[in-house]
Amino acid sequence: MTILTGPEIVRRVREGLITIEPFNPGHVNPNSYNYLLGPTLRVHRTHAIDAHTDHPLDEVTIPDGGMVLEPGRVYLGTTVETVGSGNVVPHLIGRSSMGRLGVFVEFSAEMGNLGAVHRWTLEIEAVQRTRVYAGDRVGQIFFCEAQGEVREYDGHFGRINDATAPLPELLAASR
Repeated sequence: MTILTGPEIVRRVREGLITIEPFNPGHVNPNSYNYLLGPTLRVHRTHAIDAHTDHPLDEVTIPDGGMVLEPGRVYLGTTVETVGSGNVVPHLIGRSSMGRLGVFVEFSAEMGNLGAVHRWTLEIEAVQRTRVYAGDRVGQIFFCEAQGEVREYDGHFGRINDATAPLPELLAASR
């Protein structure tokens, strides 16, 4: 796996080969880019979820004073940034500074698809009560070179900018 360096990410953003909007040069790391937590979170309405049925979500705007995440809940947020590329594969992961607080971000679906350019749904869970704020640097994105024939993603989630629950039919497809 070849990972792009920070300067290479900057070069490709400037050339239009990678989309990061808005782009802040101060968020570039040696081999990644820090993304920010969007202003809203969604949480499953019920505590017992059936993976093969609809998942009603309640949406909460994070107040200026932050929001306390409760243990035992999965919060769905979004990146502030619209991110993607048709020629490198994005991988979203949490930042270690959040992990040290017991807040895990993007813990199961870190790899994006070629051609999907949107605000990314974030999976967030706290192991202890933790206050987060809209605009926090909660994670980082790195990019890997794609080898072989490129076939861009044209599925449901590649066009969505809001935090989204899973589609039951996608989960049940393996039965």
